[in-house]
Amino acid sequence: MTLPVVIVGGLHADARRQVVDRLLHTVPGSVALHHDLATAATGTVRRLMRDASGELSRDETPLVNDCACCALREDLLPELERLADSSMTRLAIVELWDSVEPQAMAEVVAHGSDVLDLTGVITAVDPALVLSYLVNGDDLAEVGLAAAPTDQRTVGDTWARQLEYAPVLALVDGAAADDEDRAVLAQLHPTARQVPAGSVELAQLAFAGFDVETAAAAQHPACALLPQEAEEAGVSTFVWHRRRPFHPERLHQALEDLCCAAARSRGRFWLADRPNTLLAWDAAGGALSVESVGPWLAALPDAAWEMVPPMRRAAASLDWHPEHGDCCQHLVFTSPGLDRHGLEQLLESCLLTDAEYASGPEAWKTLPTAFDSLLDPAS
Repeated sequence: MTLPVVIVGGLHADARRQVVDRLLHTVPGSVALHHDLATAATGTVRRLMRDASGELSRDETPLVNDCACCALREDLLPELERLADSSMTRLAIVELWDSVEPQAMAEVVAHGSDVLDLTGVITAVDPALVLSYLVNGDDLAEVGLAAAPTDQRTVGDTWARQLEYAPVLALVDGAAADDEDRAVLAQLHPTARQVPAGSVELAQLAFAGFDVETAAAAQHPACALLPQEAEEAGVSTFVWHRRRPFHPERLHQALEDLCCAAARSRGRFWLADRPNTLLAWDAAGGALSVESVGPWLAALPDAAWEMVPPMRRAAASLDWHPEHGDCCQHLVFTSPGLDRHGLEQLLESCLLTDAEYASGPEAWKTLPTAFDSLLDPAS
């Protein structure tokens, strides 16, 4: 027998606790395990275990490599396996600390033990706080939520990933939420199942099942399930898709305006001076991350395709161009008050001109390498 495990995360701490409490009182024999990383600065992580009746145990575990998340990973599996061995627990609820992202912990649970069965991932949400957290560009370290001394994430990008990874969003009663807040939530993750935190359905979804490979593919820039065009309550999602590469220097000059143009933007893009490299775009709260995620499939020899995950091959085949293959610009911008026309004009101005495009890939490689400091910081 395996022990069902559901992960509940999210930066909205009060909402997260409401969701965990609801599961504890709805599912008989459930136990919640929470690692509090707030004490990491003192060299320890606090572990709290509770059920519907209250606290069962409280303990401390030392940091691993000065990393609170590493300590969490090292301590989490043994504790879950102990619950599984006791045969008394019907559901283990892993309540993540504020800034811990669910993807990493989901993969730890799914691949770490044969006696654990990851059956759900839920992000707890207060709809009234969705936009304010999304546009918050503060570093986690500035607000006391860094998981390690080297943690350079921001509140906005952390919250975006927590929100977009989970297939289930449990909404608490955000009395202050308005139509704009709910439209932002719906457009950021249109495929998510939204359920009230107090509903019976929440407990059912905790056992629904979860596949980490499918979830990871849905977030990977090469085949991400990006939102579609939308317009509601003053909130817009603008999808921009082109087949011509960016001029690196012009795009670099426009980065600040582009990443501040929307509360959230993400996708994949193509630079003329790096024609074979698939680049990821991830922005929230005015902070932008760009990184290389390997070659475009069009740049790989046929023999290498067998090593590419099926979901990526399928996504590429649906968007294949006879000349450029899967190389493209596919960026999605979501925000209240989005200036679609201005944004489109700015993006178009960053593409190669007709003359530059006609010069061909070998000439493109001689263009100014404006992204070296972002993509090759060690060079």
